Amino acid sequence: MAQQSITNHVTPSQAATVLETLIPTKLPVFLWGDPGIGKSQVVRQAAEKLGLQLIDIRAVLLDPVDLRGLPSLNGDGRTHWAQPDFLPREGEGVLFLDELNAAPPLVLAACYQLILDRKLGEYELPEGWTVVAAGNLETNRAVTSRMPTPLANRFAHFVMMTDSDEWSRWAAAARLRPEVIAFLRFRPELLHKFDPSSGEKAFPTPRSWEFTNTALNANPPAGVDLQVYSAIVGQAAAVEFTGFLRVFQKMPSVDAILLNPATAQVPDDPATLYALSGALSRKASDNNIDRIFEYADRMPSDFTVLTMADAVRRTPELQSTAAFIQFGAKYSDVLI
Repeated sequence: MAQQSITNHVTPSQAATVLETLIPTKLPVFLWGDPGIGKSQVVRQAAEKLGLQLIDIRAVLLDPVDLRGLPSLNGDGRTHWAQPDFLPREGEGVLFLDELNAAPPLVLAACYQLILDRKLGEYELPEGWTVVAAGNLETNRAVTSRMPTPLANRFAHFVMMTDSDEWSRWAAAARLRPEVIAFLRFRPELLHKFDPSSGEKAFPTPRSWEFTNTALNANPPAGVDLQVYSAIVGQAAAVEFTGFLRVFQKMPSVDAILLNPATAQVPDDPATLYALSGALSRKASDNNIDRIFEYADRMPSDFTVLTMADAVRRTPELQSTAAFIQFGAKYSDVLI
């Protein structure tokens, strides 16, 4: 299915809402998108929120016999099919066919009846189960097969796109390193930059930035840090990221700021402000949130909001502090 023929573009949070709405109806959903943007993660999160079991089947790894099962003889000499163990027999859940459009044509054909009629030969999908599938867009040169029209017509199709604001909120709540979050707020266009014609093996995606966060936790030495990050997000993004890390390391001391929040210098360079906002939010606690707000209140309002909002995403209990209540009252027009 060509990308231009799909108009239902959704952000990750919208994709989750779509799945949470449609899964209970048993309507099959196909989630399209570029590699590494979190399609599988969104399906897992939706199933978890609905309290449903998830069976994740990598369709690209299947042979037709894997779905239909092996033939065997009954006592009366008649052939029957022994269904595979990975197909559900009871309960409620989501049968997730990941990378479906990368599966061999005979596997796609075997999915026709399972998706439309909820049957596969002698096997019948239990009433409480819903089929969801995902795959890479055919235009991005991933390993895909053109989905036959009869199979495509059995799904509701959505194309998932990245959203830097949503990702930043998720990353703060997931406690990713402030350096990574701050950099991608400074350069949001590098959250996802995929050019299928370039032939590059490493490129920026939400998934590869998570890997970068893991690599950053390993503290690679200065002599090889660029090579490490280049291997994950590509050279161009890695050069900018390592440069930003140098800014992060040279920014004013957070401890010094908290000692004198009313007089500590507020930088005017945007890169430093992003870095400082991330560092302050990570440091926030019941014991210092008042001083963090006192300093953040002197920053440009966008950075005040970033600092305080990230602080409560990392530590939700801070929402009940006097400092955060004061912040909410003062910046209510910006927060709405």
